[in-house]
Amino acid sequence: MEEVILVDENDKQIGTAEKLQAHKDGKLHRAFSVFVFNSEGKLLLQQRAKSKYHSPGLWTNTVCSHPRLGESVEQAAHRRLKEEMGFDCELKEAFTFTYKTKFDNGLTENEFDHVLIGNYDGNPTSNPEEVESWKWVEMEELKKDIQANPENYSYWLRVAIDKVENRFSEKTL
Repeated sequence: MEEVILVDENDKQIGTAEKLQAHKDGKLHRAFSVFVFNSEGKLLLQQRAKSKYHSPGLWTNTVCSHPRLGESVEQAAHRRLKEEMGFDCELKEAFTFTYKTKFDNGLTENEFDHVLIGNYDGNPTSNPEEVESWKWVEMEELKKDIQANPENYSYWLRVAIDKVENRFSEKTL
């Protein structure tokens, strides 16, 4: 049974819940989103596996998940990067944000999301249980396609992309 860490609006842990139940109940929980860029400034996107419990088949950032109890966000991000995309790289936390959205299947994503940014110049070896496909994409091309076809992208990617672009372009990471 996989659990998520329930948090308050300041990311203070207030408990745990079984992952699917937390999404059924719409409980605020800790999450992370990893955005990996290559030296050309292209972002690595993944298409979520069609078997995912929500947002199946949608394009999203490089990796997104939830830390385990007793695991830091950074440790969890490195773990999931290896598990989903088959590589690891240095990651730096860029910012946090919260969002809440209800899906057609009745589940609600309500996350305190930690955004981490990294750089990598290889190609991933994606896990087919997690990832349908992947691609490197120019930020301007991605933003235009999100505007034209928002239904093809995860909600959290659409919310975070402008701030990610600003942080990446600052070259402080």
